[in-house]
Amino acid sequence: MQLVVARIGRAHGIKGEVTVEVRTDEPELRLGPGAVLATEPAQAGPLTIETGRVHSGRLLLRFEGVRDRTAAEALRNILLIAEVDPEELPEDPEEFYDHQLMDLDVVLADGTEIGRITEITHLPSQDLFIVERPDGSEVMIPFVEEIVSEIDLEEQRAVITPPPGLIDESEAVIASTRDEDDAGEDSSEDSSEDGSAGGAKKGDA
Repeated sequence: MQLVVARIGRAHGIKGEVTVEVRTDEPELRLGPGAVLATEPAQAGPLTIETGRVHSGRLLLRFEGVRDRTAAEALRNILLIAEVDPEELPEDPEEFYDHQLMDLDVVLADGTEIGRITEITHLPSQDLFIVERPDGSEVMIPFVEEIVSEIDLEEQRAVITPPPGLIDESEAVIASTRDEDDAGEDSSEDSSEDGSAGGAKKGDA
């Protein structure tokens, strides 16, 4: 099975190094010196990693045959793809490969169906599940412990406990409207406080 493990970024320096956007939890295994990686587009590869180092918090790679900035810049935005045994699992039981999570059913704790994972986006701060709802719309679910309470590969489902407004934005609107009705003349102040609290809750998750 082929998995995308990185995307090549801009050239670094003049000796052929490139920055990479890591898309694997095991860069030391997938992106170590000597690793031979397929590419997308395919005609750009395969590429063999010659050296790797971390600089200012970013991984820098140099590939065999790439010796100057011009050659390095030509590789920008190419995806690096590793061949992985489909039965292989990450060492950490709390980690999962993307292919394990794709197409999982997303449900609430009470079994209510939310949708199906169709894409996983890797951001610097966290990963996001892109979930397709039964009506065709999409919702983004942060893959954090506070929200994703269980990944059950045997049952092929992800159980979530979303904060108000994450799945249904109208929940947050209804809450604000109710507060305004109760508060009377102080509705503007109360509404502002609720908005800040809601944002902090989502951010903390």
